[in-house]
Amino acid sequence: MQTIGVVGAGAWGTALAQALCRAGRHVRLWMRDPGLAATITKTGFNPVYLPDLRLDPEIAVTTDLAEAMDTDAVLLVVPTQHLRSICCAAAPLWKSGVPAVLCSKGIETGTGALTSDVARAELPAHTPLAVLSGPGFADGVARGLPSAVTLACSDPALGMTLVSAIGSRTFRPYYSPDLVGVEVGGATKNVLAIACGILEGQELGENARAALLTRGLAEMKRLGIALGGRPETFMGLSGMGDLILTATSMRSRNFSLGVAMGQGQSLSSILAARRAVTEGVATAGAITALARKLRVEMPICEAVDTLLNHGGSPADLVDGLLARPFRSELDSRPRAGQVISSEQEH
Repeated sequence: MQTIGVVGAGAWGTALAQALCRAGRHVRLWMRDPGLAATITKTGFNPVYLPDLRLDPEIAVTTDLAEAMDTDAVLLVVPTQHLRSICCAAAPLWKSGVPAVLCSKGIETGTGALTSDVARAELPAHTPLAVLSGPGFADGVARGLPSAVTLACSDPALGMTLVSAIGSRTFRPYYSPDLVGVEVGGATKNVLAIACGILEGQELGENARAALLTRGLAEMKRLGIALGGRPETFMGLSGMGDLILTATSMRSRNFSLGVAMGQGQSLSSILAARRAVTEGVATAGAITALARKLRVEMPICEAVDTLLNHGGSPADLVDGLLARPFRSELDSRPRAGQVISSEQEH
């Protein structure tokens, strides 16, 4: 895998293109905007998403999707809610056997589909799929600061081939066979990061954030297992690792949005001031609907959905969570005051 296409030139797509060049690959970076493409080609900077970083001159910037598809592997790095349209456009151009590496983190609204579900539905049959996820701010990856992520693929041989092609001394992918678990981790942590930001904006302290992170990880795990993910995945880079990064730093779009809302700003005003997509906003409703369908209890994600989409307030979110009944920390045990029948005990 010497030549790799990167579809999407936002901050994360640009950073991955830079990391791939550092790994010795030939990179074709596709973007829709011809003006931005010309600027990057002329100046060596992406002024919209990574304005302070000079990009590797070997990155071939293109607005021709067919050129990005004519590669040994393709990284799809577009917002989750636009992934289906990009897959539809790319499908007629896709070369047989070329793997699609899904790099967005979210759940499709309206369908509840994971990114791999979308790719299977829209790309040519038998297109090999992989998922790249984990804790990594784009500027750190682009600058070559040490980072580790998860590369999930159901085919171990292909997965390790992709790890070798993408990885470098400072960008370290770890292989996993669990696509579903990795996808659920990447999607859920964005919603939980908004909740953690709200606690920060409300000045409720570090104890509250630690509690929410821990209980949020339990929600992530419950949903992932219900969808067929492996429990151990959620203690790894794409679960706990990504959650810790995204839910504790003002450099996180989701955490900073929660902070602003906790301080009284409206969702519409926050989003109007941003160019980059805050994935957790759309995912909150999608993940809550999916959890209800599967009868999975996710009170934190549900509270964020209520705040973002159903007229709730930051105070309502906090009060609702604090008013929940006491229960055992182990999900299989009874809640306080709950009576278990002899049949349940046995």
